[in-house]
Amino acid sequence: MYQTNIYSSDNLPSEPQKQEIVDFLFTHLDRFGDPKEDITKAIDYSLKISESFGGFVLQMKDADRTIGAVVINKTGMDGYIPGNILVYIAIHRDYRGKGLGKELMKKALSEASGDVALHVEPDNPAKKLYEKFGFTNKYLEMRYKQQ
Repeated sequence: MYQTNIYSSDNLPSEPQKQEIVDFLFTHLDRFGDPKEDITKAIDYSLKISESFGGFVLQMKDADRTIGAVVINKTGMDGYIPGNILVYIAIHRDYRGKGLGKELMKKALSEASGDVALHVEPDNPAKKLYEKFGFTNKYLEMRYKQQ
């Protein structure tokens, strides 16, 4: 019903296509998002535009409109931590509640080789979707920021 594009180092999006995905994620991640510069870095990592282990980007479209996107980066650390990290997933706010997040997540997990980790805020409504897919909260993440 909707078209899904898969981008990787073997199938790069054009610069306008990449910018469309960046703009989409910036807008539709809502309060759980990041600045455009950080979203661009994550996409460049997944496409091996910057030095990296790679990954992929999924873009779901309804005609000419982006309605969903996923960014997965490979960690290069298979075995002792998951080999992939789901950096971003978002559905256009006008299309939420129709099962498209589930469809996009299913596609992303089938494309990823190896285990997948993600970070989610405790109050993010998408947390329930992740749990339905079998994601568990095994660890408490702690971060130290250099001054």
